[in-house]
Formats: sequence, C-alpha cells, structure tokens
Amino acid sequence: MSITNEINWSPFDFIIMGSLLFLLSIGINFMSNRTNNVKNRLLYIGILVLIFMLIWAELAVGILETPFAGS
Repeated sequence: MSITNEINWSPFDFIIMGSLLFLLSIGINFMSNRTNNVKNRLLYIGILVLIFMLIWAELAVGILETPFAGS
C-alpha cells in the first residue's frame, strides 16, 4: 500500500488472508501426516491448494460473483 494508491487493504483484509494461509498450512501438515501413499498425499494437497486459490480469487476479484466478491 505504500507503493501505490490502488491497493486499499484494511486490517480486516490482512486478518482474512493470514487466516486463509494459516488454515492452508494446517491442512497441508495434516494431510502430510495422515496419508502414507505419496500419490494420495499429492492429490489431497493439490485439492487443498485449489480450494485456497478459488477462495482467494473470489475474495480478490469475484470470479464466482458471490456477495463476498472483492471488486
């Protein structure tokens, strides 16, 4: 936000993004410890990352046009 005026994040935005990253890391750690098969582990972690990316994109620009859309 100090680089350009086009970014207008509130403290709530930082809390939400920090929470999403924290939950993603907890999920990846959980899946790494619970699955023994490497193929399944990569599949589950890939699904978690995909869900994270969809939520992030929805909150940022509103790709799904929900009431939570960013712009």
